[in-house]
Amino acid sequence: MKNRLLFALPLAAVLAFPALAQTTTSTTDQSAPAATAAPATSTDAATGKAPLAPPSREGFWGHLNPFARKSYVRRQTEPIRDRVNELDELTSGNTKAIKDTDARAQAGIKLASDKADAADQHAVDAGNKATMAQQTAQQATTRVQTVETVVTNIDQYKAQNQAEILFRPGQTALSKTAKDAIDTMADSVKGQHGYIIEVQGFSAGRGQVAITSSQKMAESVVRYLVLQHEIPVYRIYLVGMGNAPTADEATKTKRMSGGRVEISLLKNDLEQLSANTGAPVASADQPQQPK
Repeated sequence: MKNRLLFALPLAAVLAFPALAQTTTSTTDQSAPAATAAPATSTDAATGKAPLAPPSREGFWGHLNPFARKSYVRRQTEPIRDRVNELDELTSGNTKAIKDTDARAQAGIKLASDKADAADQHAVDAGNKATMAQQTAQQATTRVQTVETVVTNIDQYKAQNQAEILFRPGQTALSKTAKDAIDTMADSVKGQHGYIIEVQGFSAGRGQVAITSSQKMAESVVRYLVLQHEIPVYRIYLVGMGNAPTADEATKTKRMSGGRVEISLLKNDLEQLSANTGAPVASADQPQQPK
């Protein structure tokens, strides 16, 4: 009996000592973080909490307690697990915020790119319109210059064609040759504007007799133009020159025998104005038709 008692007492002491060491270690672990974590602030960690501090003592057994219980291990690991969960949540929130920021940045970049493309298109359209406006202005300037030139020369007629009709002494009727020459000149002015026909009659003789004879020969030419070719009367200018002398090729004056009528076609730049503007232009000397 005594031997059993002597054996039980040392065994109980051995078993009680680890429990006492574990209790001491637990008490030390619970009090150590409070003492060491005091200097830390909430801004020193990503979670906003003070970082975990290692225990100042590691127990009686050193780095490893072979007799640690589950409750002891749970108390040691629960703060770590909570911090890991908080870090996971914080990482997830940061990832979501980064994705949202990136999405907004991409949307802003696309919007800016679209506006830049639209601005480029507007610039191209503006350039095309400016080019068209410049071309239109150039065309208008050219037409204005043409009109100014025509208006300046509107009363300046230039000889385009001439014909000479010969008459025998005392004759006023037109011969076949005379009619052919008049037909050729009249056909060249059909449908045209800005022209006049000048008819001058010359006759041999003296004084009023010669003037009357030359006027009758010129009137026969005018009558043929009006009746046969429908040349307006206001485009024909007639004058009887009588026995006025004329100059020959050697610039020497001579008097003729019989009679002669000179027909001259004179034109100004009104026809050119009509061709440049693309619209029909009435002659400056044409009278207005009554409404």
